[in-house]
Amino acid sequence: MPHATHTAPPRSSRRLGRILLAGPGAIVVTLALLAGMPLWLPGGAAGIDNLAFPLVLAPLIWSGLFFHACLDRSIARVAFVAAALLLIHGGMVAQRLLVSPAAPKAVP
Repeated sequence: MPHATHTAPPRSSRRLGRILLAGPGAIVVTLALLAGMPLWLPGGAAGIDNLAFPLVLAPLIWSGLFFHACLDRSIARVAFVAAALLLIHGGMVAQRLLVSPAAPKAVP
């Protein structure tokens, strides 16, 4: 006789956390990654690779975050990975926006 395993249904707070991390959380983190990737990707020969690659990779990034939130057993690990990606790329974008450009030099 096969041995059946009984799994308890997830608590509503864990389910809500997964839904928020898989839905709007994955979209927000993906957008932060899209905004931050041009800052560390090389420009390429035409100078647009750092802009084109994030757009092409956006569905892959989103699906990776979505499936990670749905399939990982530890909701804390999912939240940690999403928060780390959001803070790193969000911080790079914020730093880039807050740093004032150098003042132009006056030509005598």
